Amino acid sequence: MYTLKMARRMLLETDKRLLWKLVWNLGVRGSLSVLRHRSRMKRGVFFPPFLYVSIINSCNLRCQGCWVDVAHKQSTIDLPAMNRLISEAKAQGNSFFGLVGGEPFMHPEILEIVEAHPDCYFQVFTNGHFITEEVAARLHRAGNVTPLISVEGNEIISDERRGRNGVFSRTLTGIQNCLKHHVMTGVCTSLAKSNIDHLLTEEWVDRLIEMGVLYTWFHVYRPMGPDASTELCLTPEQQRRARQFVVDMRAKKPIVIIDAYYDGEGRALCPAANGISHHINPWGDIEPCPIVQFSRESIHANGDSRSLFEKFTESKFLEGFRSLAQQTTRGCIVLERPDLLEQLVVQHGAKDSTARGTALSELRSMVPRTSQYHPGHEIPEKNFYYRLAKRFLFNDFGVYAGHDHRATAAPFLNLPGAGDGVSAERTSGCCSEQFVELKAE
Repeated sequence: MYTLKMARRMLLETDKRLLWKLVWNLGVRGSLSVLRHRSRMKRGVFFPPFLYVSIINSCNLRCQGCWVDVAHKQSTIDLPAMNRLISEAKAQGNSFFGLVGGEPFMHPEILEIVEAHPDCYFQVFTNGHFITEEVAARLHRAGNVTPLISVEGNEIISDERRGRNGVFSRTLTGIQNCLKHHVMTGVCTSLAKSNIDHLLTEEWVDRLIEMGVLYTWFHVYRPMGPDASTELCLTPEQQRRARQFVVDMRAKKPIVIIDAYYDGEGRALCPAANGISHHINPWGDIEPCPIVQFSRESIHANGDSRSLFEKFTESKFLEGFRSLAQQTTRGCIVLERPDLLEQLVVQHGAKDSTARGTALSELRSMVPRTSQYHPGHEIPEKNFYYRLAKRFLFNDFGVYAGHDHRATAAPFLNLPGAGDGVSAERTSGCCSEQFVELKAE
C-alpha cells in the first residue's frame, strides 16, 4: 500500500522533467558513484561519492549551538572554484553535491553554480527565507536542485532556536514558493528537546504530505561550536524514539524519509568513517565532516598543485580520521571520544579551519556523550525497499569488521557491567560523569 501511494505521488504530484532529473542524476548516476566508491575502497583508495560543500559562511539567522562562523567576515567559494571542484569530482564519477552554509542562498552565484552543471544533482540546505517566487521559478528551470528547508518548531520555538523573530512564517513562505513552482522540495528538522514533541509526530508528517513535500529528514542536534547548547541534546531514549519513529513512518507514509546514521539492520554508522562523504568549508578547507573543523588540505592551490582526487586520496589526516572512527565507535567519534580526536589533530598538525580560531580549545572542553551508537538497541528497517537500498548503497561497507566498539565508545560505560575489566585510566573520556570526576581530581 505504501509503495503504491508513494508511486502515485511521484507520478501525479511532480513535474516529469524534474522527476527524470532526480531519477537519472541522483538515482542512477548517484548509485553508480557509490559502486565506484566501493570498488576503490577495495584498493585502499578513498574519494567520497557525496561531497558536501559549505559555499558561504554568512547567514541571516543566529541559531542556538551553530558551529559556523556566520557573523565573521563573509567568505564564499566562488563560481570558478566551484566549477573546478565539481568538474574534478565528476571525472571520478560523482553526480551529487550537497550545498551548505551559512545560508547557501545568500551566495551571489548559487544559481549560476547549479545551472553550470545540468548533469549533476544538488541538495541545498536552507532556511528558505531567500527563496522568492523568482528564485523558485529559476530552480524549476534548472531542474537539478532540491531545497531541503529547515523547520525547527512552531512559531515560538522556531524564533527561540533560530535567534530571530518571524522565522517560521518566512520559512513556510519559502516552502510554498518552491511547491508552487513544482520544485522537488524537502523539509528537515534538527531534533532537540525543544521540538521533539512538536515535530516528531505523525500529524506533522501528514501535514508535510498534504503540503506536497516529497521528503523529510529528522537528524539529531549535535552540540558543537563556541556556544554549544548542551541543554538541547536528546537523551539516548529520545534518540531511540526518533529512530523508531522514522522506521515506522517509512513503512506507513507516502513520503521519503532520509537518515544518514544507520544501515538497514539498524546498526549505527558514520558516513565519514567509510569515506562515503566528506566536507569542504567556505574557505576551501577539506574536512572529515562539518563538525570536525580541522584540515590539512584545501581545494585551492595555496602552493599545492595536486588534483582534488590526489588531495583526498593522499591525505594522511583524512586516513587517520577514518581509521580512528572505524576502530573506536560506530557512532560519532567527535561526541563520544573528543579526547582521541584531539590527539589525532595534534599528531597530524591539522590546522584549525574556523575563522574564530578556537576549535581545539572547544574540543578539549567537550564532555563526551553518547551519539547514535546504542549496542543492543538496534531497530531494523521495516520497509523492504529501504533495507534493500541500504544493503547495496548505504552501509559501513565492512570498515567496522573485526572491531569491538563496546569497550571504546562512550555508550559502553552506560551499559550494565560496563566497567568490568576496564580500568578508569583507559576509559577516561568515554562517559560524561566519570570524565568530569577524573578531570576534577
